[in-house]
Amino acid sequence: MPTSPCRIAVAGTSGSGKTTWARRISGRTGIPHVEVDALFHGPDWTPRPEFLDDVRAFLATDAWVCEYQYPTARPLISARADVVLWLDLPVRTVMRQVTTRTLRRWWRKEELWNGNRQPHPFRSLDPDGNIVVWAWTSRHALDDLPERLTTEAPGTRLVRVRSHDEARRWVASLSPR
Repeated sequence: MPTSPCRIAVAGTSGSGKTTWARRISGRTGIPHVEVDALFHGPDWTPRPEFLDDVRAFLATDAWVCEYQYPTARPLISARADVVLWLDLPVRTVMRQVTTRTLRRWWRKEELWNGNRQPHPFRSLDPDGNIVVWAWTSRHALDDLPERLTTEAPGTRLVRVRSHDEARRWVASLSPR
């Protein structure tokens, strides 16, 4: 890249590692990371009414790394991003990751955001109540990302990686701020 980006969004399906890679980018560059899930989820998994206002507030800053997610926030994020890193990983990789992560969070009773914890992984087979089922049913949700970005944010660069090794190489190419 000719210059190091200051506003980086990480795209991918549920379980692809968006937050993990956003944190790694933040650690490499020193650019602050904002976790979009933490802005969206209120107590008892209720959407926070101030979600979009909070998204606009962090997007107004000079430098940030965040996840490209939530249909209402995606156009706002891509319009301000210098680059979108797309984790376009194989379905088997994503499903292994999301299943392992879900079981670990549930077993350890990890707090996720605003007091919420991972529900029992087999409590529901409804995609809205089971992140593993959601990951499977929404696995093609970003297939049109290149076209979508052309419309949403024509000046935003898209970097598509198909493995963690490719993502590692790209992150290693970023300069610390």
